[in-house]
Amino acid sequence: MSNADASGGVPPRDAVQLVPHEVDVDQAFDVDGLYSVRATVAAHASHVGATDSDLEALVIIASELATNAIRHGGGSGVIQVWHDDEYIYVQVTDQGSGIADPTMGNVLPDPQRVGGRGMWIVRNLSHTLLVRPGPTGRGTCVTAQVRRRDPTSVS
Repeated sequence: MSNADASGGVPPRDAVQLVPHEVDVDQAFDVDGLYSVRATVAAHASHVGATDSDLEALVIIASELATNAIRHGGGSGVIQVWHDDEYIYVQVTDQGSGIADPTMGNVLPDPQRVGGRGMWIVRNLSHTLLVRPGPTGRGTCVTAQVRRRDPTSVS
């Protein structure tokens, strides 16, 4: 899986499809909504024919990104999910102070460190990952692109 450009940084802006006009899931969440985020992503991924391993990866990605939004991004966020013939996309946007290092997660954190593995996990489960400022110029918007293993099963 390749989730960075040749320089090791984040991929070019057009490497990940930005939110299309129509999304399959558009859901606000906070700490009380994490279960709902996971259940919604699992149901959607199943509905569009994701394999079991894709479904598992998508739920983990959504959970890690939503948890980061809650812990570091102001306590809440919005998750959007959509698909095309080749990929399923999970995007989480928050209104926090923004992410200081968009390449966070390129390297596995020190095993002695408590926490800090969420972005590494997301990067390793994603085909491509785009981290950028939120659409209002505040917060962070993270889009994970997961290649469908069976692109013929599109709903």
